[in-house]
Amino acid sequence: MTRLLLLIVTFGLIGVPALAQTPTPPPDDPDLDLSVSQPDFTVAALPTTLRLPRFKSSFRVTHRFGRSLGAGDFGDLAGDLFGLDSGAQIGLEYRFGVMRGLQAGIRRTSDKTIDLFSQYSVTRQEHGALPLDISAVFAIEGTNNFQDSYSPSLGAIIGRRLGDHGALYLTPMWVNNSNAQPQELVEDNDTIIMGIGGRFRIRPTVYLVAEVTPRLSGYKPNTNQATFAIEKRAGGHMFQLNFSNGFATMPASLARGAYSNDHWYMGFNLARKFY
Repeated sequence: MTRLLLLIVTFGLIGVPALAQTPTPPPDDPDLDLSVSQPDFTVAALPTTLRLPRFKSSFRVTHRFGRSLGAGDFGDLAGDLFGLDSGAQIGLEYRFGVMRGLQAGIRRTSDKTIDLFSQYSVTRQEHGALPLDISAVFAIEGTNNFQDSYSPSLGAIIGRRLGDHGALYLTPMWVNNSNAQPQELVEDNDTIIMGIGGRFRIRPTVYLVAEVTPRLSGYKPNTNQATFAIEKRAGGHMFQLNFSNGFATMPASLARGAYSNDHWYMGFNLARKFY
């Protein structure tokens, strides 16, 4: 009985104050703050310099309808509900914050191409010698569920945030094995592209988006892919309705270009941040 009373008194004098102590708050992570100038990790197909917080993640769906908006007359287009009744190329993407400034992810499209990618934030607009965000990007794509035809790519993202009004981006990138023909039949099997994109905030949660991906050298068939879009932010969600002359959402397919400037397709991106 005496030992029991002693334990109760000891717990009352020592244990309770220890339990009542306020836990130390975690350090503030600016990557968790909303950036209204660049609220998403992509423009339309091109990446942005938005950092993903450590151990947080994001998910994205890309959807490009297969019917050209210029095929047939308006009645035909309306009859197909502006392309919604046609087939589509769909992509699923998941990215994860490995450490502060470093993110990695996987993307798969319905043509069975898998893209493994990573992105590292080299400098930020607020802290670097230049008033720019600069990130390095590396990816490798594989067709047939990453069993055939591999296309590695290496590049940079140079971004400039315009206060709360949006952001501009340049994305120089080298893409290997951009030519889908057998190796012995081609002369050029590399492409250097220069992605140009921008996001412009026209309402507190509404943005206009545009991007184009010129090929500077190497293998560059067809025409340059271009996209314009309008998007809406709702909490951690971003919904983008876009119009483009191609279906590319990965570096190698961007290097191969779009089909024609005479055919444009409707699509959308839907992204969700988990933080």
